[in-house]
Amino acid sequence: MATFMKGKGRGFRDKGRVTRGDERGRPPRRDEPRTAASPRPSSVIYGLSPVLEALRADNRRVDKVIVADGAREHRLSEIIDICRARSIAWSRVTRETFEKNLEPGVNHQGVMAFSAAADYVDADAMLDAASETPLFMVLDGVEDPRNLGAILRVAECSGVDGVVIPERRAVGLNDTVAKSSAGAIEYVSVTKTPNLNRFIEKLKEKDVWVVGTSADAEMSYTDWDWTRPSALVLGGEGSGLHRLVAENCDVLVKIPMYGKIDSLNVSVAAGVILFEARRQRNSGQ
Repeated sequence: MATFMKGKGRGFRDKGRVTRGDERGRPPRRDEPRTAASPRPSSVIYGLSPVLEALRADNRRVDKVIVADGAREHRLSEIIDICRARSIAWSRVTRETFEKNLEPGVNHQGVMAFSAAADYVDADAMLDAASETPLFMVLDGVEDPRNLGAILRVAECSGVDGVVIPERRAVGLNDTVAKSSAGAIEYVSVTKTPNLNRFIEKLKEKDVWVVGTSADAEMSYTDWDWTRPSALVLGGEGSGLHRLVAENCDVLVKIPMYGKIDSLNVSVAAGVILFEARRQRNSGQ
C-alpha cells in the first residue's frame, strides 16, 4: 500500500489558475523509436498482449516467437502475421517443450517472445520530446515490479510524457514489469536518474511545477491546476516520499480517504491523479 509521507514542501507559489501553452489534450502516442541511454540484456516476454505490443511498437528487436500447441486465441493470428511480414522466426511447439522455457508462475497464455528488454531513454531527450504543456511522473522508490508495471499502464493510458525512476532502491524495467504493464512499456518513455532531487531541479528550470503527494497535505489533488506543466511525484510502497524529495516539491496534494483504510496502492493513486489531470486538460481545451 502506498502511504503518502508527511513532507514540508516549498509551498504553493500561486493559487490562481495559470495556463502555459495551448495544448491541453493528450500528447501523441510515443510509438516512434526511443533514444536509448542504456541497453538491456536479452529477456523473455510472456503473454498475448505484451508480445503483441512489443511487435506492434517495434522499439526493440524481437528475435523469436514461440506458440504452444493448443493456443487458439484470435490475437495469435496477428502475432503470426507480424512475424511473417518482418521475417521474425516463429514456431509452434508441444506444451512440454514450451513449458521447459517458462519461469515459475508466469501467465503465458500459450505465447512467448525472446527479445532485448526495453531501453531507458536519455533524460534530456525525454524532456526535449515532451508536449508543449508536459505531464511527467516521478517515482520515489517503487520497489514492487507489478506496481511499476501497473503504473506504466496508467501512464500510457493517461498520456504522460515520461516516467522518471531512481537508479537505486527501486525496481527497474524487468520482465515482470513488462508483463504487468500489459504492453504499455513499449510506449512509455522511462528514464533513470542517479539523483531525484537534481532531476526535480531540472524540471523546475524548465518551468514544470513539481507536485508531490502526502496524506498530510492541506490541498486536495482536485484543487491543483493540472493544466500547468506539471510533474506528479509519488512515493514508494509504505514509506511515501523521502523527506528531501517532499521538501523540494512546489506543492503537496492528497487524495482524501473516506473509508477505514487510510491509503491507496501507488498504482491506483497514480490513476486517480493522472486522470484528474487529463480531465482538467480536456475540459479546458
